[in-house]
Amino acid sequence: MSSSVAQTPVWQKLQGHRAELNQFSLRRELDDPARHTKLMISAAGLHADFSKHLASEETIALLIELAREQGIEAARTAMLAGDKINLSEERAVLHTALRAPSGSLIKDGEHNVVPEIQSTLERMEEFSKSVRDGSYKGHTGKAITDIVHIGIGGSDLGPRFAIDAMQDFAGHLTIHFVSNVDGSALNAVLKKINPETTLFIVASKTFTTAETLLNAGTARAWLIEKSGTKDSVSRHFVGLSANVSAATEFGIETVFPLWDWVGGRYSLWSAIGLPIMLAIGGDNFRKFLSGAHEMDKHFATASLEKNIPVLMAMLGIWYRNFWAYPAHLILPYDDRLGKMAKYIQQMDMESNGKAARQDGQSVDYETAPFIFGEPGTDSQHSYMQLVHQGTTPVPVDFVACIKPHHTLAGHHESLLSNCLAQSRALAIGMTLDEAQGDPLRVFPGNRPSTTFLLPELTPETLGALIAAYEHKVFVQGVVWNINSFDQPGVELGKKLTKLVQSRLEGKSAEKLDLSTEGLLTLIKR
Repeated sequence: MSSSVAQTPVWQKLQGHRAELNQFSLRRELDDPARHTKLMISAAGLHADFSKHLASEETIALLIELAREQGIEAARTAMLAGDKINLSEERAVLHTALRAPSGSLIKDGEHNVVPEIQSTLERMEEFSKSVRDGSYKGHTGKAITDIVHIGIGGSDLGPRFAIDAMQDFAGHLTIHFVSNVDGSALNAVLKKINPETTLFIVASKTFTTAETLLNAGTARAWLIEKSGTKDSVSRHFVGLSANVSAATEFGIETVFPLWDWVGGRYSLWSAIGLPIMLAIGGDNFRKFLSGAHEMDKHFATASLEKNIPVLMAMLGIWYRNFWAYPAHLILPYDDRLGKMAKYIQQMDMESNGKAARQDGQSVDYETAPFIFGEPGTDSQHSYMQLVHQGTTPVPVDFVACIKPHHTLAGHHESLLSNCLAQSRALAIGMTLDEAQGDPLRVFPGNRPSTTFLLPELTPETLGALIAAYEHKVFVQGVVWNINSFDQPGVELGKKLTKLVQSRLEGKSAEKLDLSTEGLLTLIKR
């Protein structure tokens, strides 16, 4: 697909249609008793309400026409079949295979990947069970009590988010995460743990990630110093990597493999999910995979008009490209989902934050929005002032659970009431008359949102929710004709870090720009 999507006839129709919606009123539209029914979709345990959007039936029809003309159905089939859709790296994109049931046939080239996925899962389950029940011992014969997961980016954010979200299903193990190369992060964890009862997990797909290897090397040195023997490493370190030989060279004997068709930000379903399994157990991890697979089936089979990820994606394009809204807010009304925005932020912005099409030509339209968010109700006392009355509207995803996992009277009713009230306030606003003539109390309204209701937060519903966002990102990448599965934007900074560090350590005399030179001089002083 070599031409710009912005030059297609349906894009031009959408631009004309956007002008027609200048008088569109959500306050008026939400009085239509049929609107909510038509725009509520339930699948894979999720209920998605799309009725509070600046969209008529014609809008939805045109957005779906755009998706079809950009080849969404064929691209979806290609991804799920294992075609090499990651063109820049000549790789398949098969994170969906990681949650496919045993016995499925999914090929990478001529090779069925499912048996090795299931074999790795079984190894993970066996290992996790032995750690959780205490039969796995450290070098002094004591059971493991603490897990320290060392990774960064996709090797960190997914497990960190999922373990928080599924805390009600967690066992006795204490899970710590270290991602930042700032030594204060690792130092704070090392102060809390006992070397005799701690298991370190080193998660790096390539086993070359500088931050991860520095943290892992420091942790290994700490363990050897505290234990008095290098032999302790084999009992207290495991690796998660596609580069098994590098992990072994590091001194790790137990390595759970990854594959090159697993992208980092889509990898929590793989061996990168080992800390999740250690936290919640093998059965619950299988349920997590099952929930994601249910969303995969919905995405693969539902008509585009009734497809949750497709509508998420196309409405996002509607606001990014036709309303010029630059940001998107993820607002979970559940404290357990506190890291959701940060996780989706990486998935979305690292995937689609690009300015070149697949053919190398510059795009002539906007791509990924800025993603941000924190849990409600805290956020109502921070940035929600701007979201309600600021000059730039921000589309919102509200996420809430119908059933709580606690018995504290009144709390959940208050939480849900705040969630629904915020979405209503954004949609209908407050007129000058309703504000009793006070212009400072006027809310413009007409600010769009989607509400996702989960019956309760379980491994299954969490898996489905994450998979829905994964597929949304994929659909938007296809429409924008960009590769959602590479990330060259992170490479230049890494390359320059080595040069700057060599200067900082006095190992290089290569000149840099005058600003950086000035800062280096100040630091060295």
